[in-house]
Amino acid sequence: MYAVLRTGGKQYRVAPGDVVKIETVSPSQDNTIEFSDVLAVSGDNGILKPGSAKVTAEVVGDGRAAKILVFHLKRKKQYKKMQGHRQNFTEVRIKAIEADGVTYTADQK
Repeated sequence: MYAVLRTGGKQYRVAPGDVVKIETVSPSQDNTIEFSDVLAVSGDNGILKPGSAKVTAEVVGDGRAAKILVFHLKRKKQYKKMQGHRQNFTEVRIKAIEADGVTYTADQK
């Protein structure tokens, strides 16, 4: 069972129990996030576009990704420019996928 959701301009394929790094979002009071922009859900009948679906996740932590260096050079013009960037992210654990009244959760071990 998995779902494809859209957040922060990107799409993620998630299943219950997965830990995913997404664009920074602000959680609610109890550190949960609810994604309502679900594009597709795999179910018993295969992959379908649900009428009403949502994905519930809990926030594990926040952080910053590794530094990416951007280097510009124009030959023979004495022009060089170096710039670095670190993207912020929020790490979430998918708790449940609810689609058309059916809820799928991770197996508790």
